[in-house]
Amino acid sequence: MIRSLYFASRLAWRQTIFDKAKLIAAIMGVLFATLLVFMQLGFKDSLSTSVVSAPLKMRGDIFLLHKQTEALWRPERFDLATLMRTLAHPEVESVHPLYIGLAPFKNIDTKLRRTIMIYGYDPTANLFDIPDVMAQHSAMEIKDQVLFDRAARPEFGPVSSWIESGNNQTEINNYKVTLAGTFVLGTTFASDGNIIASEENFLRIFSHRKKDKIDVGFIRVKNPANIQAVKQQIEAMVGTETMVLTHAELAAFEQGYWQNTAPIGFIFGMGVIMGLVVGTVIVYQILFTDISNNLSQFATLKAMGYPHSYLVKTVFASALYLGLMGFIPGVALSKYLYGVAEENIFIKFPMTEEKILFVLCLILGMCFIAGLLALRKLKSADPADMFQ
Repeated sequence: MIRSLYFASRLAWRQTIFDKAKLIAAIMGVLFATLLVFMQLGFKDSLSTSVVSAPLKMRGDIFLLHKQTEALWRPERFDLATLMRTLAHPEVESVHPLYIGLAPFKNIDTKLRRTIMIYGYDPTANLFDIPDVMAQHSAMEIKDQVLFDRAARPEFGPVSSWIESGNNQTEINNYKVTLAGTFVLGTTFASDGNIIASEENFLRIFSHRKKDKIDVGFIRVKNPANIQAVKQQIEAMVGTETMVLTHAELAAFEQGYWQNTAPIGFIFGMGVIMGLVVGTVIVYQILFTDISNNLSQFATLKAMGYPHSYLVKTVFASALYLGLMGFIPGVALSKYLYGVAEENIFIKFPMTEEKILFVLCLILGMCFIAGLLALRKLKSADPADMFQ
């Protein structure tokens, strides 16, 4: 068995590298498929990780959202009284409202406006587990002072330099504010940057908003071991119009919107499939052409007593070689492009070992399917044709 596999793989190697032009075309096809799959998965993974950057930083045990909320960047507001009602539960230690809004931020230098995400809450509640924010809560309490995300896109301007120079007054939603400090949270597919403000300053920026209409309710429990039981009991208290989520469920809820509801998640998934389809067609065409051009040689091998299984091994070995020769440069190029993407869209593109192994399995599976399709032509290699 091993001897047969060894000689079949040697024959496949010589056949694969015989026609250099055809080999280069095949490698480029597999490389293109590898690159497309890696990039689509990269965008998909960066989408999944970036959209939970804010939820994962939230310091709460249980969260309340309106039932019609699709995602945190577009929440449906509900009554503050609903959140306050949960204080009647003996296991609830404290509750805190969070206000969320999108508004235009004015670049001090260029005067251009760009939409930014704004979070408002009581600074002393420390609702975000961000050290820079918790260290500057006293600055947030001052009227019209806010904190800016220094990991935001550069189009907002050199905010850190403005703060150092004292030229740090700008406008958000046509309301004058002072940029008092910075923190790091990061951009997502929903927002290019973030502002954190006290709830009073938030309501000044959004003058049409009312304090008794909130976007997210934070609940902290006395004993975290009882979160699931407390969650079920709170669900009965707040009614069917309100979602009750644990911290992990909040992150999963946000990811679920982008992966399953928003069109962009479907687009990235379809891109992976299309890359594999294109690669399969290219490898199939190469293998089919090789078999067609060497059909008489395959028939000769059968006439010499080589079983059909030996020829099958040769075809699959050729497919394996093509897959590996296209995959290796594809990984290197994809890693480079991941870095380019990070520099331009300011979202992390992790190239993990798990992802590399997963894509390798996809590419080898693609080549296996291409080889399987090409085997139909191999059946026409009849030794009897040698004597006609």
